[in-house]
Amino acid sequence: MKIAILSRNANLYSTRRLKEAGEAQGHQVDIIDTLHCYMDITSSRPTVRYHGEELPEYDAIIPRIGASVTFYGTAVARQFEMMGTYNINESVAISRSRDKLRSMQLLSRKGIGMPRTGFANRPDNIKDLIKNVGGAPVVIKLLEGTQGIGVVLADTAKAAESIIEAFMGLKANILVQEFIKEAGGADIRCLVIGGRVVAAMKRQGAEGEFRSNLHRGGSAVVVKLTKEERETAVNAAKIMGLNFCGVDLLRSENGPMVMEVNSSPGLEGIEKATGMNIAGMVFDFLEKRPKTITNKTRGRG
Repeated sequence: MKIAILSRNANLYSTRRLKEAGEAQGHQVDIIDTLHCYMDITSSRPTVRYHGEELPEYDAIIPRIGASVTFYGTAVARQFEMMGTYNINESVAISRSRDKLRSMQLLSRKGIGMPRTGFANRPDNIKDLIKNVGGAPVVIKLLEGTQGIGVVLADTAKAAESIIEAFMGLKANILVQEFIKEAGGADIRCLVIGGRVVAAMKRQGAEGEFRSNLHRGGSAVVVKLTKEERETAVNAAKIMGLNFCGVDLLRSENGPMVMEVNSSPGLEGIEKATGMNIAGMVFDFLEKRPKTITNKTRGRG
């Protein structure tokens, strides 16, 4: 197959591993810088141009779109969908997953377990907002934050009020969430491909750090999932419409709780922790996909 990886940096571990794995399985794999693509959206035959030339037809694309370029990146992915190219993660699903509020509303509607979460706009709602999620300590998150950036643990109600007021003063959109103390600063990253959990690791935050992100000095080890955890991860991916994603869970007294569904999961931590060829599994899925185009939205947005 002829496959394009939409990525701004060919040297990133995940991008490099996907290219290596695809070529090892006999596919032609091109890396295309998303921001250097430009689109002909006025003609009856939609195209994507790159460095002054029209891109060839691809059998499939693998979008590796960073949070900072979500708007333009999903527009490029949508253009490929309009051309009839299979997209492993459709543009609509990527946009949905990047909006933390929207994704939590969708998961909540389908009964997926998650921490009690509040969202507000006006400062006069702050005290009741904190009370409604169970009181301090609470976790306060910027909607647009990634890799643990913009995530704060407020130990007291006063501290929470001050932090929320500060964020609101900056006109930032925030979520206020129940703090799951029993998780002990750890979460579980489940890697889902094609409706199946193919690997899982437990990420533990560094000493004195409640965020478990590996980018912030956390560590990772292989973990065995319960049946409920596995089903929760698969259902969350399905609700978001993602074929290839990372689902982050917390182990709580009330069962697994979903923290986030990541449409561009990093492969380095989980491949090193598990010793598995996750990148190769992505191409296994693409090889088995239906030959007819199955983009549900066909680029309609």
